[in-house]
Amino acid sequence: MINTVLCALDISQENDEQVLTTANKIAKLENARLDIVVVVPNFRISLVGSYFDENFQNQAVQDAKVALKKRVADILGDDKVTDLRHIVASGSIYEEILETAEQAGADLIVIGAHKPELSDYLIGPNAARVVRHSKCSVYVVRES
Repeated sequence: MINTVLCALDISQENDEQVLTTANKIAKLENARLDIVVVVPNFRISLVGSYFDENFQNQAVQDAKVALKKRVADILGDDKVTDLRHIVASGSIYEEILETAEQAGADLIVIGAHKPELSDYLIGPNAARVVRHSKCSVYVVRES
């Protein structure tokens, strides 16, 4: 039984509509809570972090929250914005998705996967890392 579905989105990509609608359908079918997570880079710890304004990280998180709510409203409708839990994490993408899933008690993670590039075979994309290391089931939505 699925009680919580965690949908991981990349709001910098325009092709996440299929990921969000799939997660929403699964949550509806299972009568489960739908949480949505977006991860922004942590600008404070990188080597170039000293070049950013001290408030840059906070502003990036706030901008991501606004963009996430707008994206949900555009795809699922304004009424769904208040029904969902919107989470903006900061750090390594796959690590933050896994941490959020564990903290939320997610039973299923829904994540998108892009067509792999050569570097993905060498390093491994975030979706593959989430699949390998997740303690719960992962549903991968392949880019069409």
